[in-house]
Parts: sequence; structure tokens; C-alpha cells
Amino acid sequence: MKITSVKSVVASNVSAGVARNYVFVKIETDEGLVGWGEATIGPRAVATLIDEFGALLVGKDPGEIEKHWQALYHHQHSLRGGGIQMSAISGIEIALWDIKGKALGVPVYELLGGKIRDSLWCYGRWDGLTPEDCIERAEHFTSQGITALKGDPFDHQGIFIDRESEKRAIEKLRRVREHVGDGVELLVEVHGRLSTSDAIRIGLEMEQYRPFMYEEPVPPQNMDALEKVANSINIPIATGERLFTKWDYAELLPRQAVALIQPDIVQAGGILELKKIAAMAEAHYVGFQPHNPYGPICTIASLQLDTCTPNFLIQEGGLHPWYQDATVGNFPQQKDGYLPLPEGPGIGIAIDEEWVAANPWRDDGVWAPIRGTIPSRQQTFWS
Repeated sequence: MKITSVKSVVASNVSAGVARNYVFVKIETDEGLVGWGEATIGPRAVATLIDEFGALLVGKDPGEIEKHWQALYHHQHSLRGGGIQMSAISGIEIALWDIKGKALGVPVYELLGGKIRDSLWCYGRWDGLTPEDCIERAEHFTSQGITALKGDPFDHQGIFIDRESEKRAIEKLRRVREHVGDGVELLVEVHGRLSTSDAIRIGLEMEQYRPFMYEEPVPPQNMDALEKVANSINIPIATGERLFTKWDYAELLPRQAVALIQPDIVQAGGILELKKIAAMAEAHYVGFQPHNPYGPICTIASLQLDTCTPNFLIQEGGLHPWYQDATVGNFPQQKDGYLPLPEGPGIGIAIDEEWVAANPWRDDGVWAPIRGTIPSRQQTFWS
């Protein structure tokens, strides 16, 4: 079997008044098998690189996934490891695994050791502009049987929080904890918007509400700062959505500063690269949860990996109703706080090209409002 074409496929979706663009990858072969991947990161530039990389793969065996990954990663001396390059590689890599699974008639997870669980714990959201909004949003998900929620209660700009914003953030967490009780796990998301001292002070105040995780409390560029936060509070730390490849994690994990890593399957190298990163984390007794705020293939590829990864803990995202419209196949549906295992050979779904044609790329579509106002992070940064 040979690759006959590799091309980017761009589309958009509008949800809750917010437009978002997506980049997918379609790989065709001379035996009629088609593989789908995703490479969403934001800029359309990633689509150009997918097409450039794709030209290098035409005529090659799609089954030689590791060989192609290495060739694309080392293709240009100065390009290695950036978000655009890694997203292009990830999208192509996922599509190659899709083809391999289809060729062998099995889900991807069967090729990576087989399943070790029968369902996948997932979470909803608890964030909002006010405590009342937070409670309403939490109820939306707990009413569906979901037992874990993540929220970003912060509304300040920069990394130095003002006193009123700090009080509002803590009040939101307090009110939601009181409302849902101790039977629901609450994760606190920061998006790296606190200084080291602020992250410590706020973390100490939040401890009484028993957060399950304190995600990216400081910007990801300074691991010494993250380690200082971890050593100063009694809340487990999570990070990783802005780290790329195993080499970034080789610096993070020996510090014992995190309890949970969150590599992004469409930005950190794809399915096999995340399997390697997860194994590195397992050796440091660190849990694994793929970052997942993008499209349906980001979700389904993550679920394939969750199914066969020993230190998987909980899965972000996968709950968008529009995924059903955008895909062909049986997309997993949450029940009682768990997602079922993916079904079917390969990754289990394909992108509906009629949906793509009806939802073209939008120039205003990067977490963009479509009616003139800038939405809050609480309204946009959720899965």
C-alpha cells in the first residue's frame, strides 16, 4: 500500500456565539483506505505545512509511522519542536494510525497493547462570570451524571492578580463546592495567569475546598517557578498543554512537581509520541490526561490512547454535541461521568466532508466572538 495524497482540510464551527477554526488531515492510499487526523492549533499556517510535508510522503508506505515521524521532525534543522511543526506532524501521524487500524481491522488501541479499562472517566465545567453562573454551569453537567468539573475562575489580565479578582475567584470555588458537595471533584484551571507568589497564596486559600487539581498555576516557560508552587501548597499540580514532545517532559518530570501531565495529542506529536510521554510519566508516578479543547479527532485519538495507557486518570473534553454533525461513525457519548471506548477500526470516525463544505474557514474564527464583543475566558476556554 502506498500514500497517494496528504492534504489539509480546514473548517469552522460556531457554538454559543463563538466561532472557532479547525485543521484536519486527510491521507489517501492506492488501496482506497483513507485516514483522518487533526492538527488544530489556531493559525492556518499549519495547513500549509501539512501540505508541504504531505508532498514528501506521497509514494511511501503509510504503515511506517515512526519512520515518517522522525523524517518530518528532522526535516529542517531550525524548525524542530515548535507548535506549527508539531501540530502538522501530529495530524499526519494520527491519520497514519487510522489507516493502519483500518488495514488490520482493529481500533488503534489494539495496536498499542490493547485495552486495560472498559470506560473512561471524564469531566465537565464549573466556570462562569459570577458564582451564580458557575453553579448553573456545574448543574448542567452534574445533572448528566458527571462527577468531576473543571473551572477557570480568574478574570484578571497578566500574571499579577488584583485583590478583587482574587476574592471573586475564591468565592466562585467556595460557592460551587458548597453546592455540589464532596461527591464531585473540582479542578481549578489557571491558564498560567498567576505569578509564583500569587499562585502560592491563592492555592493555600483554596486548599480548604479540596481541589482535585491546580492546573498550570504559573506560565509554562519557568519550571523552577512551577516547582516552587508545588512545594508550597497541598493541592496536586497539573501542567503540560503547552509542552511539546518527550524532550520537554524529560525536563519536567524528574522535578516531582506535578501529579498530572496534560500533553495535547494534536500538538505534542500524535498518538505514539503521547504514548511515550505517558510512559515517562508512569515511571515518575504521574497521572496522564490528554489536553483536549479542539475538534472531534483530537477527542477520539485521545480516547484511543486513554484506553491502553496504565496511568490514565481522567479525560478532558469530548462532550460537544456538534461533534455528531461533523463526523461519520459512532462518536462516543458520555454516560454517568464516563465515556465508552471508541468503536470500529482505526480511530473509529471520519470527518463528514459535506459538513466541511457547509462550514468553511472563518477569518474571525480563533476563539472569536461573532457579534462584536470579546467573550470571557470562562465562556470560551472549555471543552
